[in-house]
Amino acid sequence: MLLEARDVTVAYGRIAAVRGVSLVLRAGEVVTIIGPNGAGKTTLLSALMGLLPLRGSVVYAGVAGSRAPRVEELVRAGVGLIPERRELFAAMSVEDNLRLGGFERWRQGARDAGESLAEIFRLFPRLEERRGQAAGTLSGGERAMLAIGRALMARPRVLMLDEPSLGLAPLIIREVFRIIAGLRDRGVSVLLVEQNARAALGVADYGYVMESGAFVLEGPAAELASHGRVIEAYLGVAAVHEEKV
Repeated sequence: MLLEARDVTVAYGRIAAVRGVSLVLRAGEVVTIIGPNGAGKTTLLSALMGLLPLRGSVVYAGVAGSRAPRVEELVRAGVGLIPERRELFAAMSVEDNLRLGGFERWRQGARDAGESLAEIFRLFPRLEERRGQAAGTLSGGERAMLAIGRALMARPRVLMLDEPSLGLAPLIIREVFRIIAGLRDRGVSVLLVEQNARAALGVADYGYVMESGAFVLEGPAAELASHGRVIEAYLGVAAVHEEKV
């Protein structure tokens, strides 16, 4: 088991943005958290990555404790985060952004950055075409690919993604989620926070539905996709007919 969070609460002052949440991520799984904007999904992800204090217990890729784990501990343990805003270095080239993703491995003595870079370029040929181009000049889809590629340079065991489809065209969203599904074959487990419920449940093994800071539903992704409440609130009644077509 790579992640087990029990009764996690995250508060801003006296206001609890996340209330008593528990979740599990196993090796080889894609697990998604869906829900409306403001439900607490990003707050939960940030807390699990050590960016916000939390109450509860977390066992995460070998790092255990009743406190929020520190970011550097999780990175060393093989955990990566792709934030909603991508957080790329706009003035730096595509290649330099990628190489920075492997910096912690270099600090630990690994000297396989060239091999990792070649793997990323095989996965994202478009990035190789633009390897010398400034990251700030890329399209939205290319920035999403660069953010994923940079995270993979660290060879993570667990990858957390926050709204990877945000601001992307439908065809690019399909490509990004195809890549997310393929991460399983690379031995990477994924915790995916996403408002696009249809795409998220289509790629995930297991899912949680978050509303007002708490999980209100959970189960295998295929079952959630056919659950009446999920269809009505997140997929739309037309989704059933579209799937049949």
